[in-house]
Amino acid sequence: MFHVKNHKQLNIFDPWGYLGPKRRKEINASWAGIFRHNILPKLPVESLQKHYHTWNGRPTKELFSMIGLMILQQMHDLTDEQAVEQFCFNIKWHYALNITNPADAASYVSRKSLWTMREILTTEEIYNEIFQSTLKTLAKLFQTDLSKQRMDSVHIQSNMRRLGRIGLFVKTIKKFLINLKRQHRGHFDQLDHNLTNRYLSKSQDSLFAMVKPTDSVKTLDQLAEDAQILTERFAASPGVSDMSSFKLLVRFFSEQCVMEEPDKDSSATARKATARPNKEVPSDSLQNPSDPDAGYSGHKGQGYQVQVVENYSPTNSKQLSLITSVTVESADQHDANALLPALSKLQQQGMLPEEILADSLYGSDTNCESALQEHGVAVISPVMPGNQKKMHLSDFVLDNQGDIILCSHGVAPERIKKNSEGLSAAFPVTCHACPNFELCPVGKGKKSCYYRYTEKDVRIARRRRQENTDAFKEKYRFRAGVEATMSEIDRRTGIKHLRVRGMKAVSFAAVMKTIGLNILRASRHQKPEKGQPGSLPDLFWPILALCTFVKDLFQAKSARFAMRPRVFRLSWFYRLKVAF
Repeated sequence: MFHVKNHKQLNIFDPWGYLGPKRRKEINASWAGIFRHNILPKLPVESLQKHYHTWNGRPTKELFSMIGLMILQQMHDLTDEQAVEQFCFNIKWHYALNITNPADAASYVSRKSLWTMREILTTEEIYNEIFQSTLKTLAKLFQTDLSKQRMDSVHIQSNMRRLGRIGLFVKTIKKFLINLKRQHRGHFDQLDHNLTNRYLSKSQDSLFAMVKPTDSVKTLDQLAEDAQILTERFAASPGVSDMSSFKLLVRFFSEQCVMEEPDKDSSATARKATARPNKEVPSDSLQNPSDPDAGYSGHKGQGYQVQVVENYSPTNSKQLSLITSVTVESADQHDANALLPALSKLQQQGMLPEEILADSLYGSDTNCESALQEHGVAVISPVMPGNQKKMHLSDFVLDNQGDIILCSHGVAPERIKKNSEGLSAAFPVTCHACPNFELCPVGKGKKSCYYRYTEKDVRIARRRRQENTDAFKEKYRFRAGVEATMSEIDRRTGIKHLRVRGMKAVSFAAVMKTIGLNILRASRHQKPEKGQPGSLPDLFWPILALCTFVKDLFQAKSARFAMRPRVFRLSWFYRLKVAF
């Protein structure tokens, strides 16, 4: 049964009065106060309603507190056992989740309930709704200016073993053979025993671990032949071909192996599989059969990456900086493809900035033009350095239309011609005698020396010149602040090394951890002012004063009430007296 509690409703008697004014002040100034007064009442529990009956069945755990438990677990980087322990016994967690009932029905949760809630939030991707809800709440509470934002990515590793190519071959084939033995024993018994013993015998780990570097190529080819035998044999078998482990083996074989034609001199007629050279293996290939969604980055390694956008203020150092967008993708994805989707997501949330700072990987000419035309966002980013041994168009003097006026040595072009492909500047033939002609992009032609360039080259040249100005340096220096965010989110929440694997689980953990970082930043940034909506202790004082007055009134007349008849003592007035 769907069970929620109205956390906006006030209590007549303060359930946290035993904390005392000093401890109450400390807990309200911490993340627990921010969470209870502002985050908890606005969590999207209505998204869970379709999973539970409105009135029939046993009541669920209070769903506001369950979603809050998911956030707090990732915020503090706790295991399931640690999260259950904190939920049951930590007063600070009880205050944050507004758990006022000490009974097990409210103050206890089993690990099974935790797993079920996490599965629902992960499968339905409700964590994105939680992120948007908390972000809008904090941005409104602290009046955060989102007109200027910055973007970067952080590499994260899932809970999978880092395997070399030989280990990856062995792990993939072994996983398929184990599942084949369990589910289709008849097919397994028909395989060559030498093949199965190579991967399922107790000594197989040491067998492949003892391979010398000089024999690695030969070993890889042998593994490729074994994978070829298995994939070709069971490709047409309906029961086996539908197995997930067989599909992984087929994918792995296509990524890691190549079929070679037999030599003309040899008697063999069938094609033979060999391992691809390392450079020819795609970056999105299978990294581990236990985590097929992970990718590979030549710069950072195996795993995933998180694209993070946060706001900043160049003038107000006291302004709260919040993470406004989080996107999880495999490590093989290029940063250049992440800018426009992030801006589209921010536009849907109503948090689109006017300017966004990013490094040169995000700042391609296509991204800058598309961001400005489609979203009205100016991308502040340096240009990729390119070939530094040659001069660029930025070394020439251009007019407002992009026509070259003078070269770096003060030579003016004889004519400039525009066509569908771009512009062509014709310089005198004597340019080939220039001492810097080898470094100059101008090439020698039949009648003149020509320099052909496009409108894109003009835009990049202007950006190169702008990079050397003090105004650009003053704006771009604030991009470095996002590196501190990447360090903080790892130190506070442990995002770089996760306990889960798979795109769904990794996305859930990463988004929940960024929610936790926003809450931690808000709690230490500033305290809600007295009397601000959500400061519940301040709202209790008038109620407590009235209750104290009524209590004193009853105590002053206690003698008269004790002398009244039994019928009167059972009335509502007498029961109210007893309550005090």
